[in-house]
Amino acid sequence: MSEQAGVVAVTCLALEAGIARGPGVSVICNQSSGLRAALDAAIARGASGIISFGIAGGLAPGLVAGDWVVASGVTSGKGVFATDRTWTQRLLEMLPGAVHAHVAGANEVVQSPREKWQLYDETRAAAVDMESHIAAEIAAEHRIPFAACRVILDAAHRMLPPAATLGLRLDGTPNVPAVFRSVVQKPAQLPNLLRVAIDHHIAGRALRSGRRQLGVGLGFPYYNDIAFDRAFA
Repeated sequence: MSEQAGVVAVTCLALEAGIARGPGVSVICNQSSGLRAALDAAIARGASGIISFGIAGGLAPGLVAGDWVVASGVTSGKGVFATDRTWTQRLLEMLPGAVHAHVAGANEVVQSPREKWQLYDETRAAAVDMESHIAAEIAAEHRIPFAACRVILDAAHRMLPPAATLGLRLDGTPNVPAVFRSVVQKPAQLPNLLRVAIDHHIAGRALRSGRRQLGVGLGFPYYNDIAFDRAFA
């Protein structure tokens, strides 16, 4: 495994990408439709590891905005993809208090508490996102170490209002005009949208704090530490 090849962090939001990027870490900020091709290209360039990094929806009762989940595996319609044990253990050591549990992959936003409870009942996953299952599958295909760590945005009992589920721009930034139009059309969703905004701030703060703790390479354990530090200083 090359000491010069970096870790690829898979994200969907520009916020996540900006936080994840750093020494030893390149970022793919892409929605599911283009994620496979972007990951294949990164692997062709010599990626040493893939990590799903960012925010997620809560499924397990008791998890709230700002809580970390380090994946023991990723569930999808194709089964459960295990995460790399050594890397996962390193993440747990570097993120005290993180929950160690499965993360579910979904192809669509899981919006309502009822949908979240149903998915939790089916998978027992603690959190759900729309990138981890794709990244896990591709990493397994290429036998590349894979890990996932996510911060809860919306707890299981929170409803995501329509405005919060609108599509992103290609660069991962929110489509503000579309959000505004949705609120104008359905003003009753405004209280829930404000709650999401507060939770988004909490999750973003936790994500930044955790990223500082993970340091160079997002905790990737398979580098020669001295050579790695020099290469990405």
